[in-house]
Amino acid sequence: MSQMDNSPEVSMDPTALTREEVYTDSRVGTIRKMTPVTIDGEVDSSRPVQFIGSTQIMTPGGALPLSFEIETDTLEGAVAGFGDGAKLAVERTMEELKEMQRQQASSIVVPGRENSKIQFP
Repeated sequence: MSQMDNSPEVSMDPTALTREEVYTDSRVGTIRKMTPVTIDGEVDSSRPVQFIGSTQIMTPGGALPLSFEIETDTLEGAVAGFGDGAKLAVERTMEELKEMQRQQASSIVVPGRENSKIQFP
């Protein structure tokens, strides 16, 4: 039996297609406009257009990419809301990192448990 026989089936959902347009100021970040389309490539007005902002912040560990949805109906609104969306994404990411640090700090190593890295002779 080959490895390909165990691979999950990969297929696209024809009811969830979008056309992507990318806008950037070549300085701070990008905004992706996700326009819903039908299988024929026509605009699907039954679903809303989405705007996704992307940027990165520098950390001691290097660049940290951020991606966030901007609640608006227009590109102008997305540009105006980019800063607030990025700020919220940074706050959310910092909270997630703090929670991960808390969880890591509170983990107790117990000999004999399957995740324990301590080994006895």
